[in-house]
Amino acid sequence: LHTPMYFFLMNLSILDLSTVSVTLPKSMANFLLNTTAISYSGCAAQVFFFHVFCAADLALLTVMAYDRYIAICKPLYYKTIMKRTTCIRMAASAWLSCIPYSALHTGSIFHLSFCKSNTINQYFCEVPRLLNLSCSDSYFTEVGVLAFSFLLVVICFAFISMSYIQIFTVVFRTSLKEKQHKAFSTCIPHLIVVSLFVSTGSFAYLKPVRNSPSALDLTASLLYSVLPPVINPVIYTMRNNDIKAAMRKLTDHRVS
Repeated sequence: LHTPMYFFLMNLSILDLSTVSVTLPKSMANFLLNTTAISYSGCAAQVFFFHVFCAADLALLTVMAYDRYIAICKPLYYKTIMKRTTCIRMAASAWLSCIPYSALHTGSIFHLSFCKSNTINQYFCEVPRLLNLSCSDSYFTEVGVLAFSFLLVVICFAFISMSYIQIFTVVFRTSLKEKQHKAFSTCIPHLIVVSLFVSTGSFAYLKPVRNSPSALDLTASLLYSVLPPVINPVIYTMRNNDIKAAMRKLTDHRVS
């Protein structure tokens, strides 16, 4: 499993685990201790790390689309282009480039004045909820950062879409059913993950924020912050023959 695709899958798994670890442990601790409090610094840390991991997740999904494009559309150049050093640099870029972005996001949020309330009607420190509590004149600064974030999401999604348009064009031209099945088995899970992540996240951030919480608000937040990281391993494992074969060998080895 030491190939570029699985190297990126390993990084995606780490990001998924990190994303869930930012929000769920604190909410579970509050539930068990029968409290609803979070410190100001703890809230800032949640916003920072949550956006680092989510942005890196999207960047890595974009890199994985490029990897699939090279593998299917330019197979003869795959080993030359997708060398191990290149993969490490691409993964490192996906991780590191999101740190200044998240720092800008967090700084613009906590530079605001919060005077309406100290109650966040959500199970974690969500940016739209924090903006709803602000009465600062620099409110539009963060709105600008959110607009910039949405632009980056659109660019990444457009790049992924263009990659898959070219991939499916090549796949449909081949007459070998085995090659078509192999291409679809690696591409379809990635498309499902990207669509789920982008659609749920966009819905949660673009919908109007109400002063009073609703079941829809909580559901939308769960859909983009918890569901994609939890379902990603299931999608890739159930749809990928190599991973299923590796799991069978591991199970047979333990039984014997």
